[in-house]
Amino acid sequence: MKIYGVALLAGCFLTGKLIGNILGEVIGINGDIGGVGFAMLLLMLLTTWMRKKGLLVQETGEGILFWTSMYIPIIVAMAATLNVKAAISGGWIAIFAGLSATVACFILVPLISRVGQKQNTGE
Repeated sequence: MKIYGVALLAGCFLTGKLIGNILGEVIGINGDIGGVGFAMLLLMLLTTWMRKKGLLVQETGEGILFWTSMYIPIIVAMAATLNVKAAISGGWIAIFAGLSATVACFILVPLISRVGQKQNTGE
């Protein structure tokens, strides 16, 4: 069932956040250090292991695939919110650096989207 894929993803996320918070405490930083990365790594390892053992049915895989495609944009949006708060408290240089990186990305998106496209030769 798809719900098992969602449950597996949620378990990996919570475990990754726990590992990230523990790592942050060990290092002496009051925050999460790589929790999302640990969660994604754990999800990849678990799904690979489950496929090899024959425990991952197609519907469960579809549930994981759906939420992982939603997961990355949500995490990026959450991180962007934190970065804006840090930039505002960091002063004008931080704001200028963030705005210039954003403008550069907007400019580069059309160029990068053309990479790998087949050329229409008119045949």
